[in-house]
Amino acid sequence: MDETLLNQLKQSLHEAIEHANSDWTIRQLPQDEKPPMDLLLLADPSEQNIAQYIFESEVYVAVENQNVIGVYVLKEVTPGKVELMNVAVAETHQGKGIGKALVLHAVGRAKLHGMRSIEIGTGNSSIQQLALYQKCGFRLKEIVPDYFNTNYAEPIFGKGIQCRDMVRLQLNLD
Repeated sequence: MDETLLNQLKQSLHEAIEHANSDWTIRQLPQDEKPPMDLLLLADPSEQNIAQYIFESEVYVAVENQNVIGVYVLKEVTPGKVELMNVAVAETHQGKGIGKALVLHAVGRAKLHGMRSIEIGTGNSSIQQLALYQKCGFRLKEIVPDYFNTNYAEPIFGKGIQCRDMVRLQLNLD
């Protein structure tokens, strides 16, 4: 394991200890509990796309005072590799480190399952998410041109920028 990743993991542990003192927790969503579609739609505006991956995945939620304030979806895509399919935090709770805690929790779950890598895809207009994923140790892997133009019926905009291309990132866990 390289020193940069080791330092990031140490920082993650420190943040996890701080998180333990917060008023919210992360837990796995049981199969019989309805996924928080309102939050999932913040990260993926297609209910149809969400329906295709949600039931083949592990779903985790951040909960504060019995209210779901964040969610992530982790799916094994090939042996040894998982994809973080969706990460979202309620708008009222953004900017408080919950998104980062969810991403780092997903990385921890992937390691616990013995995965060799974890990937995530986001839109070219998702500037804050791109920064977050890189702060969590992810590296740029590839750009899929016109992904959102091809796979979504309506144009998607973020921060006044049309979301056209998917930016894929990867974190090696070996």
